[in-house]
Amino acid sequence: MAFVFDTVPANRGLIDMNNPREVAWWTKRFACNEVQLREAVEQVGPNAAQVEQLLDGQEYILTV
Repeated sequence: MAFVFDTVPANRGLIDMNNPREVAWWTKRFACNEVQLREAVEQVGPNAAQVEQLLDGQEYILTV
């Protein structure tokens, strides 16, 4: 029996689009595909909270 471990990003506040394992993790986390994730990161940057709000269809993005 083989165990599969997901690679959890070292910094869960930022999305590293250059790391294929992190991209796979974030697409699972946000229930989206890679194209949607890349477009969201291009729109709002690599901040995970902002990307999540955009993918969830939130109209307003809050920054702290």
